[in-house]
Order: sequence, then C-alpha cells, then structure tokens
Amino acid sequence: MHRDGRYAVWFRTSRGEGTAIVHLANGRISGGDSFFTYSGCCEVDGDRFSAAVAITRRVAGPPTLFGLDEVEVELAGRFNGRMASCSGTAKQAPGLPFEATLIPSEDQPPAPDRNRGGNSPDGSDGRHRARNLVVRGLSRV
Repeated sequence: MHRDGRYAVWFRTSRGEGTAIVHLANGRISGGDSFFTYSGCCEVDGDRFSAAVAITRRVAGPPTLFGLDEVEVELAGRFNGRMASCSGTAKQAPGLPFEATLIPSEDQPPAPDRNRGGNSPDGSDGRHRARNLVVRGLSRV
C-alpha cells in the first residue's frame, strides 16, 4: 500500500520539538524546515513502515534536536488511517529517543480569481461598500 504524499511532521526529543514538511514518493523521503533538509528512503508494508533519514544543515541556525548539525535517523512506525506515528534514534545520539507524527497535508482549493469579472454566487462582487447612513436628512444610529 502506497502512502505517497506531502506530510506536516511534528517531531520531538527530550531536548525539544519541531516541525517540518516532507514528501513521500516511491520509497523516497525529501523535505525540510527553515534550517535543515531531510532526505532518505522508506519501506511501507501494509500499515507499518520503516525509514532512514539524513538531516543536513542548509543555513546557519540552531542545532538539530539531537544537538548536532548532521544526523542519520532510523525510525519505524505505523499508519493509523491517513496519519502516522513513529519512533527511533539517530546513529550519532543513540541514547536520545526520537518520536514523530506525520499529518497529511491537504491540497488547498484554488483562491478565487480576483482578475475575473462577474459577481459571486450571492450577487456581490466581493467588495464591501459603506452604506449611506443619512436618509432624507435624518441620520440613522
């Protein structure tokens, strides 16, 4: 069963937590966050999976949650519906457990085309107009 797609990842160790975006496609993992890139491979067997991910610094900033700039993480987990959870360790920090939750990223519907003429289904054209609060010389409150 393929679980290819884009996932938001929430990961944590006893040193802290973070988030990233990863893509799973044909047994490959790619992605990153503000400071690091992630690349590796994964195997899916039904609702279980295993993965090896290399984390590499791409810009200056804080170290990984393992306290290092580059680590190789091995993990195993299970899909529960569309989400997944996993745990593992980094080869460079074997005594520091790692946990992660993968949440599928939904494709957003396209934004309305503001350059297109016409009105929205409710008859408005998407702009708000101030109403005239003065009627025949009397002001409304």
